[in-house]
Amino acid sequence: MAVNRSLDVDPATAEERLTLIGLLFESAAGLRRIFEQRLADDDALSNQAFDVLIRLARSPEGRLRMSELAAQTALTPSGLTRSVDRLERDGLVSRQVCPEDRRGAFAVLTGHGRDVMDRAIPHHVSHVDEVLEGVLTRDEERDLSLILRKLRDQLVAASSPETGAGACDGPEAGRCPSLG
Repeated sequence: MAVNRSLDVDPATAEERLTLIGLLFESAAGLRRIFEQRLADDDALSNQAFDVLIRLARSPEGRLRMSELAAQTALTPSGLTRSVDRLERDGLVSRQVCPEDRRGAFAVLTGHGRDVMDRAIPHHVSHVDEVLEGVLTRDEERDLSLILRKLRDQLVAASSPETGAGACDGPEAGRCPSLG
């Protein structure tokens, strides 16, 4: 591997870190492929739809501000808008205007959306169990969860704008700290 020596990077450390990030990306891609097929087979949901719906299902009052939902799903605001449009068309999600900030909107899980997720989540948990069985011990799963949460929180903090929260962005507005 060619390491740029002008950055004063230890080659062994650079190699380990490149491998670490590569393994993380490869693992995430593999998980996406597995779960995408299983979600489609079991519940006729795309990964993207499931990603949006599970975050709503696990949030207080089944709702999140659109900007928070976009950040949690790693969708662009326009990508989230298209996804929520499709979910709204299918009766799984509705939109609510934020009363304190008419520019803001919430995505809200509908009763039908809740029914779909009540069926989909047990299937998904079963698939997760199949994937993790015999790979990680319970202690390793907890350690990995703590490590990934720490990484996610750092990345979210680094990418968040320095502006203050809007009227509908606080905990009282139904925000959820992601899935974990």
